[in-house]
Amino acid sequence: MTVRQIRVEELHLGTTGAVLLDVRATDEYAAGHLPGAVNLPLDDLPAAATRYAGQDVVTVCRSGARSVTAARLLAAAGARVQSLAGGTDAWRRAGHPIETGH
Repeated sequence: MTVRQIRVEELHLGTTGAVLLDVRATDEYAAGHLPGAVNLPLDDLPAAATRYAGQDVVTVCRSGARSVTAARLLAAAGARVQSLAGGTDAWRRAGHPIETGH
């Protein structure tokens, strides 16, 4: 299954209206995440994926690899999903704000 990638510029414009789901480990998330992102580690996602059925979701990780895996799981559960290309690394490089903590 091909996962649609959303670019930082598209997400920054705020036009998605989607749930922003950070699939990194809790400590990675606490060290710095996109504003408004919800943390659900990839290891915990299979048990929780159906709660996002029918919703628009953008998955995020550090570089974009884990978020593609998460996007596939969510799509199989019925979510309309995209993955942030380049992850939080690309977000930071673009100069956008990062939040820390839980």
